Amino acid sequence: MWVFSFKYMTDYTRPSTWRPYRKNLCDDCHGDCCRLPVEVHLDELPAMGLAHEDEVTHDLKNLLKRLKKEGIYRIYDQKFRMLILRQQSDDSCLFLDKNRRCTIYEKRPQTCRNFPKVGPRSNFCPYNRK
Repeated sequence: MWVFSFKYMTDYTRPSTWRPYRKNLCDDCHGDCCRLPVEVHLDELPAMGLAHEDEVTHDLKNLLKRLKKEGIYRIYDQKFRMLILRQQSDDSCLFLDKNRRCTIYEKRPQTCRNFPKVGPRSNFCPYNRK
């Protein structure tokens, strides 16, 4: 007879299944939070190494065209001056490597820095054990 524990089963698309966040929870996590859509304000693009400040302030049309062509974003919200980054085929963040490590961790956007304090379910995360 199989005994299956759902203790660590969460579904990143269903915040009601998420676990309360606690310190060091990320240490043995699969990183399903990195499968959520990532919002990036245009002002963050230079810090992320995706644009020069001049492009953001003076050449936005060409910048957006270039980033779209490079496959960096999928949606641009003109009202909020915000992009939603493109995701990989498994919904993972564009900037995750094959080991599910962030390749721009030191330059990551505020959306990532503020998670899980700010997000679909504040102070909860879609923890899944590796």
